[in-house]
Amino acid sequence: MVRNRKGLAPWSLAREAGIESATVDGTIEIPQLVQPVLDTGFVDEKGDWKGAKSNDKDFMAFGTFPAIANGGAILAPGVNPDGTWPLDMTGYSDIQIAIRPTNGGNVLIKAVMGPDTISYANLSPVNPGFVLMGNSAQATPADLEDLFVESAAELTVDVWNIYMISNVLANQKLLQFSITNNSGDISTIETAFMRLV
Repeated sequence: MVRNRKGLAPWSLAREAGIESATVDGTIEIPQLVQPVLDTGFVDEKGDWKGAKSNDKDFMAFGTFPAIANGGAILAPGVNPDGTWPLDMTGYSDIQIAIRPTNGGNVLIKAVMGPDTISYANLSPVNPGFVLMGNSAQATPADLEDLFVESAAELTVDVWNIYMISNVLANQKLLQFSITNNSGDISTIETAFMRLV
């Protein structure tokens, strides 16, 4: 919305034009423009535009792993059809993992390094399936520890079991989960993920 208001000028337009007899002060039109501004990112030190991250709107990177034997493990998610990696956590701090089994019971869930067919930034190959290690807020400054290992997550059969993992996997570029079926019988396992800022 544009509005004009009158304001005092330090000199009149006539005096500025050189007429000495003009009054010293006068009024001028001051346009007032109110415009919303959205902060959607920034330009980094290299001059590249970096958009601000937002939560994933929906769960993504769906996977179905049929007839996993008791004691058998899956790696989820897999590579996108276009060859990109779906769980790049750069700019994200939290992740929700959703698991729907056809047999209730426990699973072992570990955060691991993704496949060696995709580089981690400019490093290739990586150590695929290796449990991610780091220094979390709970560790002493000199300790590396497993970032996420849950030995017995209890799953209910035929529904999505959704778990929140906060902070410890932030900014992992090639995040994957190893999920071991410890339910006591064969189970088809479906997975999905949602990243949160």
